[in-house]
Amino acid sequence: MAAGEGLERAPTSAMMRLRMSAHDAHYGGNLVDGARILALFGDVATELLVRLDGDEGLFAAYDEVRFLAPTYAGDYIEAEGRIVQIGKSSRRMEFEARKVIAARPELGESAAEVLDPPVVVCRATGTCVTPKEKKRK
Repeated sequence: MAAGEGLERAPTSAMMRLRMSAHDAHYGGNLVDGARILALFGDVATELLVRLDGDEGLFAAYDEVRFLAPTYAGDYIEAEGRIVQIGKSSRRMEFEARKVIAARPELGESAAEVLDPPVVVCRATGTCVTPKEKKRK
């Protein structure tokens, strides 16, 4: 399959949303480690590979990662990814993480607000690989 071929059969995107917990906070002020966002991108990539190839595949490399806004414990993050190019075994993907609800501890210990529009906290591009012998689709 040539690069770009097969996009018509590829899932358009996958998305997950979850709340960052106190366990995710790695730095002072309940700041969440950027690696946690990259782990979410890895989970989204895995879903896309399973849907496309019938196998979890492997994340080979990030080409670019840009952290654009902080994420804190209590924030709700929506991580989305999509396949933009398909090679023989490689799948190029684009990712975006958005904060859709922000914790507001300065207003009260359980205060939060919906962000409209959401705040983009990270964008990344990367390549995943599904070895030929592992593909089931």
